[in-house]
Amino acid sequence: MDKPRYGGWVYIMANRYRGTLYVGVTADLARRITQHRTGSGSAYCERRGLDWLVWAEPGATMADCIAYEKRLKRWRREWKFALIERGNPDWDDLYDLLLA
Repeated sequence: MDKPRYGGWVYIMANRYRGTLYVGVTADLARRITQHRTGSGSAYCERRGLDWLVWAEPGATMADCIAYEKRLKRWRREWKFALIERGNPDWDDLYDLLLA
């Protein structure tokens, strides 16, 4: 993934293949995912062990990202699984790509 030159990012965290999901939005993807992985990102992620970044998409503005995040949160789980699997069929943790 490229370093952010965007208004923000919408992302999905998971704890395992087709497990619990968390949809979030941030202006700094690498920093936010690091927070999740160290337990300071959100109580929800920490309680459920959500530390895999399985999907992320940049947006032109934070307003666009927030609107997209709200739509995704209303999606059915199967729709979110399909979205993830289009770009990440093996549900790999994409965190290392942020640091490259």
